[in-house]
This record gives sequence, structure tokens and C-alpha cells, in this order.
Amino acid sequence: MYGEGNAELTAVHRDQDDVGRFVQPAVGRKPRMARPPLYPLRFEPIFTTNLWGGRRLPAFLNRAITHTDPIGEAWILSDVDGSPSRVADGPLAGSTLREVFSADPCRIVGGAKAPQGRFPLLLKFLDARQELSVQVHPNDAQAALLGPGKFGKTEAWVVLERDVATSRLFAGFAEGVCANDFRAALATKTAPRTLHSFTPNTGDCVFLEAGTVHAIGSNLLLFEVQQTSDITYRLYDWDRVDAKTGQPRQLHINEALACANFGRGPCYPVGPSVVVSNGVRREGLVTCAHFTLERLTSAVPFRVGAKNQCRAVVCVKGHGELESAGARYPIRTGDVYLLPAEVGTAIVVPATEVTLLECGLPV
Repeated sequence: MYGEGNAELTAVHRDQDDVGRFVQPAVGRKPRMARPPLYPLRFEPIFTTNLWGGRRLPAFLNRAITHTDPIGEAWILSDVDGSPSRVADGPLAGSTLREVFSADPCRIVGGAKAPQGRFPLLLKFLDARQELSVQVHPNDAQAALLGPGKFGKTEAWVVLERDVATSRLFAGFAEGVCANDFRAALATKTAPRTLHSFTPNTGDCVFLEAGTVHAIGSNLLLFEVQQTSDITYRLYDWDRVDAKTGQPRQLHINEALACANFGRGPCYPVGPSVVVSNGVRREGLVTCAHFTLERLTSAVPFRVGAKNQCRAVVCVKGHGELESAGARYPIRTGDVYLLPAEVGTAIVVPATEVTLLECGLPV
């Protein structure tokens, strides 16, 4: 498979080399030089402090953090206003994802949609020492009512670590629960009983369409891919108080119940489609209108990405190198590489068995 990959990669090299060549002008016009080709873009993580967070993420992402506050999330690919990811290395080091993207969106996403000129996906890791709030997100049509630049939030989780004795995921309402049932449960402090919950296994993937009520339980480490959106409505927060403010966090009961899809019922882990070939295990996890998600595991070289398509590859286990256009880039647990459509495919060369999550944009 690696030999075939090298032959195909050579063709990719030719395409990319052509991009930087001198472009002959038409008669009467000044000569111009095409912009230099893009390359696999690695981004620095953005850590967030959260009252429910833990301390696993800095070590998981091979980063040093000086403060001792709980860290709940690491945003590894973000075009959210106010929290832009920055390229870690190469000619574009220091540039934000927004700057790289807005220069020429087609070079990044190819024929995929990029609503209102921003990169459409947000990728993150979450370390939940305590339970996150019970929450729900609007769909695109509901979010658009809030104003321009607002998007819905469909998402998917992949469980990386869990505690069999204490960890639970909450996904969807229990069968038959309606809005009045939930309001009554809030009044009697029994809201968790209205939710469908289960003890997850390591490797489980849960797909949550916008409108699905959900919560992440305690002692869980997750990967999450979602639409680029920061709209969250809290339904319940386990009756806790923020130690810094001495107050409970704000709830959004009416807004949340207006967005919640009570007809969806319980949400279970997805059943992946599995193909094992040439030493590579490929698991199709999610295909929806907003993103695709695949898990790849191998100890031998294998291909990631697709010609003329945008993909993001996230290493969740092991280490090795990513080969593209004759260059090699180190990749280890916690790293994310954006493969612009202009780059297309690349080859992963494992040093140990690696597991990657590959996120794509529908075209």
C-alpha cells in the first residue's frame, strides 16, 4: 500500500510544484508569480479553564501550563470569533486560521461550503473531572434568528478515556419524556432521571444532531468535532455553585426547551462501518450534512486525506511522521494537521501503532 501511495504522492508533488512556477502572461500583461503552495498546517492548542475541568490535557497535548486552574477544553482547530487557532510552524507560522482561510477559501476547503466566510468546523479535546451542564444547541435555522454569523451546532464525541465506575454520558431524553415532564423534574431536582444515560466504552462515538439534549459525565476524556458555533443553552447544572463567583451559573430554560427535540428520544453510540485492508483498520463513524468522521489505526504507512478535499487529521494515540510533497512533519498524540484541498492527500508513517481521527467536509 505504501508503494502505491508513493506513486500517487509523486503525482501530487507535480501538481504542487506547478503551483509555484512562473506564470506566462498574456500578450500585453505583466508577468505574475503564483502564490507558493500550501502545506499540512499544524495549529497550537487553545486551553480554556472550566470549573468542571481537570488537568490531563496539557500532558496529553505535550504542552506545559504554568497555572493550576482546572482545564476543561483544548481547542485544536478553531475559527470562532475571539478564539482563532494559529499555525504552529512553517512559512505561515503565527497566522490565524481565519487569515489563511480568508486569503482564498477555495484553496482550503475546495468545493465544500464555508458559510459566511469562516472555516465551518471546530475541533477540541475535553477533560471532564466533573459533569458538564445538561445542555442543548439550536439548529442552523434557529440560530439564524439570533442574527448574522450565528450557526447551529451538530457535534460528535469520541471517548478516549473513561472510568468504568463513575463515567456516564447523557444523550437524549428518556423515551416518552416531554417538555412538561422536564419542567416538573427541574422543580423537584430530579432532572437527570428524565435523560437517557449509559456507561461509555473507550472508543465509543456518539453523534448528536442539533436539538439533542446532552451532558458529559465525570472522569471522561473526549474528542469533539462540531460546527463552528458557540451557542449553548443550559437546562440543568447539577445544582452546583461556581467557587469563584459564589453563584450558580445561568440557565436558559425557555430557549433550551424551544430548541430541544423531544421526538428524538435516547441517543446511542454509533455502530461503525469497519474495513481492514493492508494492515490499516478504517472505521466510518459519522457522515452528516456538516462533517464526516473516520478513525484509522495502523502500524504501517497509510494514506490520509482526499484529492481536492479538505481534511483535518487528529492523532489520539502513538506517533510518527506525516509525509507530503517530499517533506515530513512530526505527528504525535494531541496534534492536529489541516490538509487543505490544495494539498489533498498525505502519507502517515507510524513509528508506533497510531490511531488518527480524520474529519472531512461534505462536498
